[in-house]
Amino acid sequence: MGAKIKGAGTDEIEIYGVKKLKEISYNIMPDRIETGTFLCMGAISGGRLELKNTNPSHLTPVITKLEEAGCKIDIEKDTINIQAPKKLKAIDIKTMPYPGFPTDMQSVIASTFTIAKGTTIIVENIFENRYKYVQELNKMGAKITVEGKSAIIRGVRKLYGATVKATDLRGGAALVLAGLVAKNTTVIENIEYILRGYEEFDKKIRQIGGNIEVTSII
Repeated sequence: MGAKIKGAGTDEIEIYGVKKLKEISYNIMPDRIETGTFLCMGAISGGRLELKNTNPSHLTPVITKLEEAGCKIDIEKDTINIQAPKKLKAIDIKTMPYPGFPTDMQSVIASTFTIAKGTTIIVENIFENRYKYVQELNKMGAKITVEGKSAIIRGVRKLYGATVKATDLRGGAALVLAGLVAKNTTVIENIEYILRGYEEFDKKIRQIGGNIEVTSII
Protein backbone atom coordinates (compact mmCIF):
# COMPACT_ATOMS: atom_id res chain seq x y z
CA MET A 1 0.00 0.00 0.00
CA GLY A 2 3.04 2.23 0.03
CA ALA A 3 3.67 2.36 3.78
CA LYS A 4 7.20 2.64 5.14
CA ILE A 5 7.64 0.28 8.09
CA LYS A 6 10.80 -1.25 9.53
CA GLY A 7 11.41 -3.87 12.19
CA ALA A 8 9.13 -6.77 11.29
CA GLY A 9 9.96 -9.70 13.59
CA THR A 10 11.89 -7.57 16.08
CA ASP A 11 10.99 -5.98 19.41
CA GLU A 12 10.64 -2.53 17.86
CA ILE A 13 8.66 -1.38 14.82
CA GLU A 14 9.27 1.99 13.17
CA ILE A 15 6.54 3.56 11.03
CA TYR A 16 7.38 6.48 8.76
CA GLY A 17 4.42 8.56 7.66
CA VAL A 18 3.80 8.87 3.91
CA LYS A 19 1.59 11.28 1.97
CA LYS A 20 -0.70 8.62 0.56
CA LEU A 21 -1.53 4.93 0.68
CA LYS A 22 -2.72 3.04 -2.39
CA GLU A 23 -5.43 0.40 -2.78
CA ILE A 24 -4.58 -3.30 -2.75
CA SER A 25 -6.38 -6.64 -2.66
CA TYR A 26 -5.64 -8.76 0.40
CA ASN A 27 -6.93 -12.12 1.62
CA ILE A 28 -7.23 -12.39 5.39
CA MET A 29 -5.48 -15.48 6.73
CA PRO A 30 -7.62 -18.39 8.01
CA ASP A 31 -8.45 -18.26 11.72
CA ARG A 32 -6.12 -20.83 13.28
CA ILE A 33 -8.04 -20.93 16.57
CA GLU A 34 -11.34 -21.66 14.84
CA THR A 35 -9.61 -24.36 12.81
CA GLY A 36 -8.08 -25.80 15.97
CA THR A 37 -11.46 -25.75 17.69
CA PHE A 38 -13.02 -27.86 14.94
CA LEU A 39 -10.05 -30.23 14.97
CA CYS A 40 -10.67 -30.74 18.67
CA MET A 41 -14.37 -31.21 17.95
CA GLY A 42 -13.47 -34.12 15.72
CA ALA A 43 -11.07 -35.45 18.34
CA ILE A 44 -13.43 -35.34 21.33
CA SER A 45 -16.25 -36.97 19.35
CA GLY A 46 -14.11 -39.79 17.97
CA GLY A 47 -15.11 -38.69 14.50
CA ARG A 48 -13.70 -37.75 11.13
CA LEU A 49 -13.60 -34.21 9.76
CA GLU A 50 -12.25 -32.48 6.68
CA LEU A 51 -11.39 -28.82 7.17
CA LYS A 52 -10.81 -26.70 4.06
CA ASN A 53 -9.35 -23.23 3.51
CA THR A 54 -6.91 -23.61 6.40
CA ASN A 55 -3.24 -22.85 6.93
CA PRO A 56 -1.86 -26.04 8.50
CA SER A 57 1.56 -24.48 9.14
CA HIS A 58 -0.04 -22.14 11.70
CA LEU A 59 -1.36 -25.15 13.64
CA THR A 60 1.69 -27.37 13.86
CA PRO A 61 1.77 -27.63 17.71
CA VAL A 62 -1.96 -28.40 17.89
CA ILE A 63 -1.73 -31.01 15.14
CA THR A 64 1.34 -32.57 16.78
CA LYS A 65 -0.45 -32.91 20.15
CA LEU A 66 -3.58 -34.42 18.60
CA GLU A 67 -1.41 -36.94 16.73
CA GLU A 68 0.36 -37.74 19.99
CA ALA A 69 -3.08 -38.46 21.49
CA GLY A 70 -3.83 -41.01 18.77
CA CYS A 71 -5.49 -38.96 16.01
CA LYS A 72 -4.60 -39.63 12.39
CA ILE A 73 -4.15 -36.34 10.57
CA ASP A 74 -3.51 -35.89 6.85
CA ILE A 75 -2.57 -32.53 5.37
CA GLU A 76 -2.84 -31.44 1.75
CA LYS A 77 -2.15 -27.80 0.92
CA ASP A 78 -4.98 -25.90 2.63
CA THR A 79 -6.95 -28.95 3.77
CA ILE A 80 -6.68 -30.91 7.03
CA ASN A 81 -8.29 -34.32 7.53
CA ILE A 82 -8.59 -35.73 11.05
CA GLN A 83 -9.63 -39.24 12.03
CA ALA A 84 -9.90 -39.62 15.78
CA PRO A 85 -9.67 -42.87 17.76
CA LYS A 86 -12.55 -44.04 19.94
CA LYS A 87 -10.58 -42.94 22.99
CA LEU A 88 -7.86 -40.30 23.09
CA LYS A 89 -4.64 -40.88 25.03
CA ALA A 90 -3.64 -38.38 27.71
CA ILE A 91 -0.87 -35.91 26.87
CA ASP A 92 1.05 -33.01 28.45
CA ILE A 93 0.82 -29.47 27.07
CA LYS A 94 2.56 -26.18 27.79
CA THR A 95 1.27 -22.97 26.23
CA MET A 96 3.96 -20.82 24.66
CA PRO A 97 4.23 -17.72 22.46
CA TYR A 98 3.85 -18.31 18.73
CA PRO A 99 4.91 -20.65 17.16
CA GLY A 100 4.40 -22.70 20.33
CA PHE A 101 1.11 -24.14 21.56
CA PRO A 102 -1.38 -21.23 21.53
CA THR A 103 -2.89 -20.09 24.82
CA ASP A 104 -6.18 -19.50 23.01
CA MET A 105 -6.42 -23.27 22.43
CA GLN A 106 -5.77 -24.12 26.07
CA SER A 107 -9.38 -24.34 27.28
CA VAL A 108 -10.55 -26.07 24.11
CA ILE A 109 -7.87 -28.75 24.32
CA ALA A 110 -8.60 -29.19 28.04
CA SER A 111 -12.24 -29.90 27.27
CA THR A 112 -11.15 -32.38 24.60
CA PHE A 113 -9.15 -34.43 27.10
CA THR A 114 -11.79 -34.58 29.83
CA ILE A 115 -12.84 -37.97 28.42
CA ALA A 116 -9.39 -39.17 27.37
CA LYS A 117 -7.69 -42.25 28.81
CA GLY A 118 -5.30 -41.25 31.60
CA THR A 119 -4.27 -37.93 33.12
CA THR A 120 -3.51 -34.87 31.02
CA ILE A 121 -1.51 -31.98 32.46
CA ILE A 122 -1.70 -28.48 30.98
CA VAL A 123 0.64 -25.67 32.00
CA GLU A 124 -0.50 -22.13 31.17
CA ASN A 125 2.59 -19.97 30.64
CA ILE A 126 1.02 -16.92 28.97
CA PHE A 127 -1.98 -15.61 30.93
CA GLU A 128 -2.96 -15.81 34.59
CA ASN A 129 -6.48 -16.76 35.71
CA ARG A 130 -7.29 -18.58 32.50
CA TYR A 131 -8.91 -21.58 34.17
CA LYS A 132 -12.28 -19.99 34.96
CA TYR A 133 -14.02 -22.52 32.71
CA VAL A 134 -12.81 -25.46 34.84
CA GLN A 135 -15.58 -25.08 37.42
CA GLU A 136 -18.18 -25.22 34.65
CA LEU A 137 -16.68 -28.36 33.06
CA ASN A 138 -16.59 -30.02 36.47
CA LYS A 139 -20.34 -29.42 36.75
CA MET A 140 -20.63 -31.71 33.74
CA GLY A 141 -18.70 -34.51 35.41
CA ALA A 142 -15.15 -33.60 34.39
CA LYS A 143 -12.39 -34.14 36.95
CA ILE A 144 -10.08 -31.15 36.68
CA THR A 145 -8.03 -29.63 39.47
CA VAL A 146 -6.00 -26.44 39.18
CA GLU A 147 -2.68 -26.01 40.94
CA GLY A 148 -1.06 -22.67 40.19
CA LYS A 149 -0.35 -22.54 36.46
CA SER A 150 -1.25 -26.19 35.95
CA ALA A 151 -4.53 -27.96 35.26
CA ILE A 152 -4.62 -31.69 36.00
CA ILE A 153 -7.31 -33.44 33.95
CA ARG A 154 -8.23 -36.97 34.96
CA GLY A 155 -10.14 -38.55 32.12
CA VAL A 156 -13.68 -39.77 32.85
CA ARG A 157 -15.89 -42.16 30.93
CA LYS A 158 -18.70 -39.69 30.34
CA LEU A 159 -19.73 -36.07 30.65
CA TYR A 160 -23.28 -35.15 31.59
CA GLY A 161 -25.49 -32.32 30.45
CA ALA A 162 -25.84 -29.36 32.82
CA THR A 163 -26.60 -25.64 32.82
CA VAL A 164 -23.26 -23.84 32.61
CA LYS A 165 -22.00 -20.33 31.92
CA ALA A 166 -19.40 -19.16 29.44
CA THR A 167 -16.90 -16.97 31.28
CA ASP A 168 -14.95 -15.95 28.18
CA LEU A 169 -14.68 -16.67 24.47
CA ARG A 170 -12.48 -19.77 24.41
CA GLY A 171 -13.83 -21.12 27.69
CA GLY A 172 -17.28 -20.89 26.14
CA ALA A 173 -16.12 -22.86 23.10
CA ALA A 174 -14.75 -25.50 25.47
CA LEU A 175 -18.22 -25.87 26.97
CA VAL A 176 -19.72 -26.30 23.50
CA LEU A 177 -17.33 -29.19 22.80
CA ALA A 178 -18.19 -30.79 26.11
CA GLY A 179 -21.90 -30.36 25.48
CA LEU A 180 -21.67 -32.07 22.10
CA VAL A 181 -20.48 -35.31 23.66
CA ALA A 182 -22.28 -35.08 27.02
CA LYS A 183 -25.22 -37.30 27.88
CA ASN A 184 -28.54 -35.42 27.81
CA THR A 185 -28.91 -31.68 27.19
CA THR A 186 -26.40 -28.96 28.02
CA VAL A 187 -27.53 -25.34 28.32
CA ILE A 188 -24.80 -22.72 27.93
CA GLU A 189 -25.48 -19.20 29.16
CA ASN A 190 -23.59 -15.99 28.30
CA ILE A 191 -23.12 -17.15 24.71
CA GLU A 192 -22.37 -13.60 23.57
CA TYR A 193 -18.77 -14.40 24.54
CA ILE A 194 -18.71 -17.31 22.10
CA LEU A 195 -20.49 -15.65 19.19
CA ARG A 196 -18.05 -12.73 19.04
CA GLY A 197 -15.25 -15.11 18.10
CA TYR A 198 -16.93 -17.74 15.91
CA GLU A 199 -18.96 -16.83 12.84
CA GLU A 200 -22.12 -18.94 12.40
CA PHE A 201 -20.75 -21.37 14.98
CA ASP A 202 -24.01 -23.24 15.53
CA LYS A 203 -24.67 -23.52 11.79
CA LYS A 204 -21.24 -25.01 11.11
CA ILE A 205 -21.66 -27.48 13.96
CA ARG A 206 -25.02 -28.63 12.61
CA GLN A 207 -23.39 -29.15 9.21
CA ILE A 208 -21.11 -31.78 10.73
CA GLY A 209 -23.88 -33.51 12.65
CA GLY A 210 -23.96 -31.66 15.96
CA ASN A 211 -27.30 -31.15 17.71
CA ILE A 212 -27.12 -27.49 18.73
CA GLU A 213 -29.50 -24.56 18.75
CA VAL A 214 -29.18 -20.90 19.72
CA THR A 215 -32.33 -20.02 21.63
CA SER A 216 -31.60 -16.50 22.84
CA ILE A 217 -28.93 -13.84 22.96
CA ILE A 218 -29.03 -11.27 25.75
